[in-house]
Amino acid sequence: MGAWDAWIGRQMVQQDRLTPALLQRFRSTIDSDGRGDVAPQAIHWVLCTPEATTAQLGIDGHPQRSDSPDSFFPPVSHPRRMWASSKVEFIAPIPVHAEIERISTIASINEKSGSTGSLVFVDVAHETKANGELAIKERQTLVYREANTAKPAPASEPVAIDFGQWDFHRTLVPNEALLFRFSAITFNTHRIHYDAPYAINEEGYRGLVVHGPLTSSLLLDLAARQFGANAVRQFAFRAQSPAFASEPLHLVGRREGDALTLAALNPAGQTVVAAEGSL
Repeated sequence: MGAWDAWIGRQMVQQDRLTPALLQRFRSTIDSDGRGDVAPQAIHWVLCTPEATTAQLGIDGHPQRSDSPDSFFPPVSHPRRMWASSKVEFIAPIPVHAEIERISTIASINEKSGSTGSLVFVDVAHETKANGELAIKERQTLVYREANTAKPAPASEPVAIDFGQWDFHRTLVPNEALLFRFSAITFNTHRIHYDAPYAINEEGYRGLVVHGPLTSSLLLDLAARQFGANAVRQFAFRAQSPAFASEPLHLVGRREGDALTLAALNPAGQTVVAAEGSL
């Protein structure tokens, strides 16, 4: 029996409700120009948020992990946690006032070695139902890493981005207020998003880190601005490098038939989040 076999198949069920107030707060957070009673895609990331009490949080702001039978996530000892990627299937839009149920299942746990040391990958499968009907299927990959002792790397020199290879783009600067609001609306207490001394001195970043799902929400909003609300059927993103508060973020997209290629680029033109989807 493997070290993590007891966690494979473990489930967590949460309930929520998409209120008009929550819908408006999400739209306001990402500066969406959407209207109406049907929520934009990415709304599921602000539903069924973490429920751990403040006393249960660890030093990084994430819930402490334990080998208790009541614990959903496995007790991985590596202290640094990152949401590395997701694959999402949008089956039906979520209307305002919908009663939400999310069933989360630990799908796999794998240990690997990388350039930064030992890594543990945890895949979580989510099914989100709205008023009893399946609306979204998602498979998230979380990665746990060893403590970082490296000094923060300096920012690369900005370059003039060639937008000619992209069909559409939008540039914005994710400031501290945006990061704070997204942390609040997702009930995300990871300190790398709001505590600069912790992010720099403890985790080795050069500043506050932009949430991966925030960047992905902005990419889905970019697609909505171009093709209309809830136009994307499938969407997958992968975090490649961190983006930082107060640095320009270039959101770009290209369409070939029904296939979409999306990305978020930092000021040096490097990809921080790569994404693809279909209409």
